[in-house]
This record gives sequence, structure tokens and C-alpha cells, in this order.
Amino acid sequence: MNNNQNVRDALPEEVESIRLFLGQHGWGHRTGSPEHFAQLIQNSQRTAVALKGERIIGFARGITDGLSNGYLSMVVVDDQHRREGIGRALIEHLMGDNPDITWMLRAGREGAEAFFASLGFETSVIAMERPRLK
Repeated sequence: MNNNQNVRDALPEEVESIRLFLGQHGWGHRTGSPEHFAQLIQNSQRTAVALKGERIIGFARGITDGLSNGYLSMVVVDDQHRREGIGRALIEHLMGDNPDITWMLRAGREGAEAFFASLGFETSVIAMERPRLK
């Protein structure tokens, strides 16, 4: 991506397009109904889209207090646009420039651990989680 120029905050009118994008890229089980997803986005402090022209080719969302802690929840890039720096640009946009925030994530997908390690993330031996019910 050239200078992150195609990555920006998601706009309220893009919520349904984002939900459809996620559904097309294997995340439909996490988006739910349009109403559920709209609330999920509304409750997220940070959301970002990557665009090619008018088309969404990437999305990420984060939850943070903006001072100390943050959680990266969804980072999705269109398969045809992987390895172009889009995921990195989305994450850097979400995290901002406050080095005092500890960011966490679950890197469960294949290749995710190496990708996030390249962004400075380290595997933690102290993190705990209570998984959602299936």
C-alpha cells in the first residue's frame, strides 16, 4: 500500500458493506444479522477499512481504552490482495501511535502468528481467555 492512503476509519454507512465483505471471506459466523453486526461495530472504538477504488478489500476492528489496553478483534484482507501491506496498514491505523498501549489478539488462523510477530507482537505465556460458547 502506498502511504496508507487507502486505509481509513470505517464510515457508518459502510457497515452493511463491511458485513457482506466479511461474510464473503469466511467470517459470516462472527457477523450475525445486520442488526447484530451494526451493534458490534458501534461498540468498537476503532474500525478501519482498506479500499481499492470504491471496493472494500480489507477490514479491521479494535477495542481499546485508548490509554493502556487494546484488543485487535478482526483483521481480514481479500485473498487477492494479501502480501501487499494492507493488513499491516489496517493494524497500524487501528493501533495509532501511542506506545503505552499494550495490544492483544488471538492469532488462530494459519500464518497469523508470523504475520503479527512481524508487527512486534510476541507470544504471551500470561494471557488467559474464557472462550465463547460454541
